[in-house]
Amino acid sequence: MQIRHSTHPDQLQEFDTDQLRAHYLVEDLFVAGEIKVVYTHEDRIVVGGAAPVPGQALTLGSYGPLRTSSFCERRELAALVIRGSGSVSVDGTEHKLGTRDCVYVGQGAVDVQFHAAEDDTHFYLFSTPSHASFPTAVARFDEVDVLNMGSPDTANVREIRKFVHADGIRSSQLVLGVTRLAAGSVWNTMPPHTHDRRTECYLYFDLPADQRVIHLCGEPQRTRNMVVRNEEVVISPSWSIHSGVGTHAYTFVWAMGGENQAYDDMDQVAVTELR
Repeated sequence: MQIRHSTHPDQLQEFDTDQLRAHYLVEDLFVAGEIKVVYTHEDRIVVGGAAPVPGQALTLGSYGPLRTSSFCERRELAALVIRGSGSVSVDGTEHKLGTRDCVYVGQGAVDVQFHAAEDDTHFYLFSTPSHASFPTAVARFDEVDVLNMGSPDTANVREIRKFVHADGIRSSQLVLGVTRLAAGSVWNTMPPHTHDRRTECYLYFDLPADQRVIHLCGEPQRTRNMVVRNEEVVISPSWSIHSGVGTHAYTFVWAMGGENQAYDDMDQVAVTELR
């Protein structure tokens, strides 16, 4: 388990490119036959990747920094298939998942295993501390409500699907969904926003290997940027904007943990205020 510490907004201005990426960008999460996880002190979120191979299960164990006997002893977890298909077994019950399907695993689950139904299957893992137990549940990409937003004029035509939220799969504090941009659209979350009550992470995927996303971060009047590849995660502290533009259309998982679960609890920033 890799550890990332919290940072102050002033520190970001002192970071060079390598330091900026070392603090906020999570690379190389998906390695065949392995589970890799990163613990950030920003709202004590854990992000991870599980890449099982067919015929071999990967078991999510605990890690020293958690000081627990099982991963979900004091945590809740969402696992979303970003590539391929497979299943997640929770205490002996198997939940089959297709591409972009999601399973929520509540606090108290003991045995969590990942299985691949085909080669090159990737599960994205997102976990927050939990103080209440909610039942395991599955959300299908094709069955959740779709919110269509954006305009061709601003190159941000997109569909937003919410999986774990107040009106969907119930959780203690975890919120997760998927945004998919239409062909020809490249901007996400513009105009941007911050939300001092929640840390948010973006996993960019469905991006061709030779294309990139330029992710904007930092305080609205002191922005910085990172160049992000396919299947990489950006950790966005509560004081930072989280917006991006791609050289090609893409999809991203947005996931949050913090003080509340109100999707619209955000502080909007006008484009004219950015610097």
